[in-house]
Amino acid sequence: MTDGNDIQLKENYAKNGFIDFAAGFLGGVALVYVGQPLDTIKVKMQTFPHIHKNMITCFTDTFRKEGIYRGLYAGTVPALAANITENSILFLGYGFCQNFMQKLTRTEKVENLSIVSNATAGCLASFFSSIALTPTELIKCKLQAMYEVQKEQASRGIHSEKIGPWRLTSDIIKMDGFRGLFRGLVATLVREMPGYFFFFGGYEGTRTMLCNNDQTKDDIGLLKTMFAGSVGGMVFWCVTYPVDVAKSRIQVNHLTEPLHTIIIRIARTEGFSALFNGLTPTLVRTVPATATLFVTYEYTKKFLHNVLD
Repeated sequence: MTDGNDIQLKENYAKNGFIDFAAGFLGGVALVYVGQPLDTIKVKMQTFPHIHKNMITCFTDTFRKEGIYRGLYAGTVPALAANITENSILFLGYGFCQNFMQKLTRTEKVENLSIVSNATAGCLASFFSSIALTPTELIKCKLQAMYEVQKEQASRGIHSEKIGPWRLTSDIIKMDGFRGLFRGLVATLVREMPGYFFFFGGYEGTRTMLCNNDQTKDDIGLLKTMFAGSVGGMVFWCVTYPVDVAKSRIQVNHLTEPLHTIIIRIARTEGFSALFNGLTPTLVRTVPATATLFVTYEYTKKFLHNVLD
């Protein structure tokens, strides 16, 4: 017979899993609408550095030539799909991996896990979210850089119409098969797994440092939670940015070389600084976007726990 405690434990795992998934879902939505314009600027600067020399001119050129919806918010539908999928699975996995680390380290409560244990849980969770993220991020990046791609094609006498996410997805499958949707998966894994180690490590570490003597991490308030989220996001991008530059080029320019070869070639032919093209708009975007992500996540968790407990 199943022990009553085992049933209760399974119910708690299921409830906590649902709460983490729902909170990550809403956090992903909030992150996109706050950060999408600067994410578009980042991708354009990464993939066409010879066209876009700095953040300001890239932003103004995009706004002037393509507008808000088709320009700055290009790729919003796949961005929503990407971020909702990534963050739902990421935070769901993060909760389960925290439980795993709790048992592995024999810690009394999840809340008492060390910064390294939380960072490791984030790293493990990102493996699963990376697989789900790659197809939607591929479509997002291609849509964001479509204006520049078509402009370069036109200079060679090749003319094509601007298409939406569903047509683009269909074209990729027709050309490369279903496997084509996972172009850039290795680069995504190389970016995400170490990146989320530092992301969650930076977030949880900052929350711990901001606690007063009589507080837990969950009680530090709105502004401190936003600050901790911003720190986590900035650490993530500072550590992983060269890989992200290579990933964007793999996905937008249909490159087939190994990741390390592309990174070395960019550094040799364009200079080491080219590996950080677009970092400024990325960090500017990260502060409000990641702050919004974690505030939405934490406060949704609190609300759902109050409702469901």
